[in-house]
Amino acid sequence: MRLVVTGGAGFIGANFVHTVVREHPHAHVTVLDAMTYAANRTSLAGLPSDRVALVEGDCAAPGVTDRLVAQLTGPQDAVVHFAAESHNDNSLATPWPFVHSNIVGTYAVLEACRSHDVRLHHVSTDEVYGDLQLDDPGRFTPATAYNPSSPYSATKAGADMLVRAWVRSFGVRATISNCSNNYGPYQHVEKFIPRQITNLLTGQRPRLYGSGANVRDWIHVDDHNSAVLRILTAGELGRTYLIGADGEHSNLQVMQMICELMGATGTDGDPGFDHVTDRPGHDLRYAIDATATREELGWEPQHTDLWDGLRRTIEWYRENRDWWEPVKESVEAKYARTEKVL
Repeated sequence: MRLVVTGGAGFIGANFVHTVVREHPHAHVTVLDAMTYAANRTSLAGLPSDRVALVEGDCAAPGVTDRLVAQLTGPQDAVVHFAAESHNDNSLATPWPFVHSNIVGTYAVLEACRSHDVRLHHVSTDEVYGDLQLDDPGRFTPATAYNPSSPYSATKAGADMLVRAWVRSFGVRATISNCSNNYGPYQHVEKFIPRQITNLLTGQRPRLYGSGANVRDWIHVDDHNSAVLRILTAGELGRTYLIGADGEHSNLQVMQMICELMGATGTDGDPGFDHVTDRPGHDLRYAIDATATREELGWEPQHTDLWDGLRRTIEWYRENRDWWEPVKESVEAKYARTEKVL
């Protein structure tokens, strides 16, 4: 099996490459990554050079993408398309990179797969569905109407629609997955969980948007990637699969768990963290119904204890300071320009 993994030096993509190398001893992976701020070469450190190749390039550049996809000629070969701008805060400040990477990039990948008749799996997000009310008992399903809230989720929704159109109009052999919020090692410190962990590790106060009532359906990145591999090998072409681990927790609950695990709970009414001004258009609740993925593909998440998953994630950041420390100060400086402690 030979794979081209776009965005393979980013958070989820790098973990996917580690999973493939570990579980498929004869697979070869070519990582195509533009190496923007969210990518990190050291996330691929230690992987065998005869099985993993890193090509620095933008998947939205047709020549680069087409050249790599043209080399995939075997029946198990495929493109796994992780490459995306993904941080909501950044999309609100500067939307264009999200249009370029998420829509133009997906177009270029689709055209390359169409030209060379190569299997594609497109990795998307549950944020394309918008949000649910906190008291709504429902969950997102593949039939839920799209209702994106931010430039990030809107461009991911657009990318999903392109994939569906290329499947129907041109017969591209593709599947789509929409996954809930990931956490785990190699996640950039601008994201919620690693930001709070690294704040505490550097002696800073953790920061919580608004009241923290917003609910996310948390899944460990390894569970996400095991589902992607299962879809890639057994999924029905043209289908959309939802990936989730029934891990609904409010941001406040997650913050409290992190503080408790790191011995940073407050005293005398001090919660141990600061509430800051909320993000514009902040979605209330995400919840995934992954029944079809579980029942049809026989997939089950293995890391369903969020407390334990957070504990292990904290240990990874504690033990890998050289991975995140070089960018921590600049990330906090950026937030300092927009956040106001309540």
